Amino acid sequence: MPHSHAFTLRACLATIGLLAAPISAAGDVVAPFLANFCADCHDAGTRKGDFSLEGLNSANVAAAAATWERVVRKLEHRQMPPRGEVRPSTDEYDQVVATLTAALDRAAAARPRPGRTETLRRLNRTEYQNAIRDLLGVTIDASTLLPNDEPSHGFDNLAVGNLSPTLLDRYVTAAQKIARLAVGTPGRAPGSDTFRVRPDVTQEEHVDGLPLGTRGGILIPYPFPQTGEYEVQVRLQRDRNEQVEGLRRPHEIEVLLDRTRLATATVKPPGADKNAEAVDQHLRFRITAPAGTHALGVTFPKDPSALLETERAPFASHFNMHRHPRTVPAVYQVTITGPLVTHGLGDTPSRRILFGDAPAGPESARPPGSERFADQTQEEERARALLSRLARRAYRRPVNADDLRRLLQFFRDGRAEGGFEAGIEASLTALLISPQFLFRIETDPPDAVRGAAHRISDLELASRLSFFLWSSLPDEALLDAALRGELRQPAGLEAQVRRLLADDRARNLVDNFAAQWLHLRGLEAFTPDARRFIDFDDNLRQALRRETELFVADVFRADRPVTELLSADYTFLNERLARHYRVPHVFGSQFRRVSFAGDPQRQRGGLLRHGSLLAVTSYATRTSPVLRGNWILANLVGEPAPPPPPNTPNLEDTVIAASLPIRQRLAQHRENPRCASCHDLMDPVGFALENYDAVGRWRTEEDHRAIDARGGLPDGTVFDGVAGLEQAILARPELFVSTFTGKLLTFALGRGIEPGDAPALREIVRRARAHDYRFSEIVLGIVRSVPFQMREAP
Repeated sequence: MPHSHAFTLRACLATIGLLAAPISAAGDVVAPFLANFCADCHDAGTRKGDFSLEGLNSANVAAAAATWERVVRKLEHRQMPPRGEVRPSTDEYDQVVATLTAALDRAAAARPRPGRTETLRRLNRTEYQNAIRDLLGVTIDASTLLPNDEPSHGFDNLAVGNLSPTLLDRYVTAAQKIARLAVGTPGRAPGSDTFRVRPDVTQEEHVDGLPLGTRGGILIPYPFPQTGEYEVQVRLQRDRNEQVEGLRRPHEIEVLLDRTRLATATVKPPGADKNAEAVDQHLRFRITAPAGTHALGVTFPKDPSALLETERAPFASHFNMHRHPRTVPAVYQVTITGPLVTHGLGDTPSRRILFGDAPAGPESARPPGSERFADQTQEEERARALLSRLARRAYRRPVNADDLRRLLQFFRDGRAEGGFEAGIEASLTALLISPQFLFRIETDPPDAVRGAAHRISDLELASRLSFFLWSSLPDEALLDAALRGELRQPAGLEAQVRRLLADDRARNLVDNFAAQWLHLRGLEAFTPDARRFIDFDDNLRQALRRETELFVADVFRADRPVTELLSADYTFLNERLARHYRVPHVFGSQFRRVSFAGDPQRQRGGLLRHGSLLAVTSYATRTSPVLRGNWILANLVGEPAPPPPPNTPNLEDTVIAASLPIRQRLAQHRENPRCASCHDLMDPVGFALENYDAVGRWRTEEDHRAIDARGGLPDGTVFDGVAGLEQAILARPELFVSTFTGKLLTFALGRGIEPGDAPALREIVRRARAHDYRFSEIVLGIVRSVPFQMREAP
């Protein structure tokens, strides 16, 4: 773009008051400042965009802190001046950034701007599911009870303030079902649940969680409401001709409960009439199951595997009748119905939580909750004590008389219809649809001044902490610590953070935070073209996700530097995934750590080498340097490309030969100036990953052409391949750590990051640097930060 002036970078900054005076030296001369960024340094006709530095004064950065933070980001990412122009030295960049951030941080310390979270935030599906588990000991699948939560800023715990009448009905229905499960109340009729196996699951080998020596099938953690008899019906996979797939000889099928075989049957090929409908009609099993959640398995004994002698390696996937048909039968669905006959309520975790331990002595055969009361007064006192304990945990605060009055009224109504336990079920339903449970509530002090910052209460801090690390309710120890004021003491707060991180529930940071940050949930919808990637099945899809989950969990739980997420020379593989990656000597369904240390040509290791990330940033038929590059800029580097201008054509819509390599196709695409503004930033980053195809396999050529993996970052750094990309990002680790911290802070706060959060982010990263950027130090920095501990009045 033509410019009418030439300035040094420091002279240009001096003209807007950032430096005391311009410095003129031949070595400092650079091209004009970005026309759309320094409007006061350019003619009006050269400016583009809506951002101007005109009128800014560094003597009072607080007056325009948001604008100055944008300047800092552009300078940190070396996007001022534009690429292709002469640039200042690294020392000059660092000096300017240090000068400006020091002034911004002083202004933030003098007047904290913590931002404002919503006063009412509804529990999302994950939080609701975890809260039910921790409050009542009941395992549910919230995805079957509640609608999906729409993500915002990359996470689904932000835009959850509304509660429509339709959604309220879903919560009421869910609360009634959960209360029945917790108490163990029998339904009016036996319930029935059906579980289906995805059609693209290969069932030739062992399923993790089922006994060794078995193959295929399904493992279902099922909450049996009462001890009693249940019917388990099994249907087998069929092809499009309604014939049972892979059934060429008799096969035995087993039903197991907690890995113990309860029933077996044999399925045989249809007779001369070829009536496939009757093949599995007899697969109805009557089993006796104890109350509570137990692992129900349906599987087949595995025959010895024979090595096929073929010119090509046999496919690992078997589910498509035309390309790679099943060689043995497979489970299609399992339906559990019951209880058909009840044998009692049973001693379940939920009943122990509700009613306490089972009675001792002669009455020990009775389950918890089977108390006998002298009169209604004694019965109501027992209900009051039980509901006080539950409500304190559910509402995340001490309960008051009004809380108990409402719950006890529901208890009395239910007791009048069906006795003590019916009353508890009714009051439990009411508790689970109470706004005090469904919403996280943060209030402002009565004397709060508009726009002023104030500390949130100790109990609100406890809730923030537990929903951040566990996506669930605070436990009793955390609530007690809050009530004693220990969370306001640095040592007490750190002790609680480290205790929560050591708990198994901190797995939430992998399953919930990392799964969304790394777009792992997108794998469920990723279905590559079956003609190009014939060996892809759901087994591989789940293995790709499991690799990344185990890898991230290892970094988090071992408290490693978060930079190891990129620099690691190891990963986690099972046989299926190792075969896909062409890594030898890995056998079995169990994942294990595999090291590639010392291999200069290693293809596996950190996140940029994971098939999961490479797949979700690809199309069904090919790789996408654009998607991959933009994903890296947004999620690892922290400076995403701007959105495309209106009416910008897609690559597929432009007249470019499809037979050209993707690099040449994108080069022609960038010849359009409207396209180049974004693609010049994204494409070079994505090119570095071209050695990986759309499903994450390593390749050195495509369509008989050698892969060209040369790439570059927007700051002008150039490199070759994934190793060069990793080194380029980690050459300035504070940018990656700041991006990671920003994502984690967004998840922790339940709102998007604002310019006013930048000083807190810098402080977190500075403190973490002294500890090699270890994960726990970043978490502690977030918990200690102004945005996490404070809130702005409206």
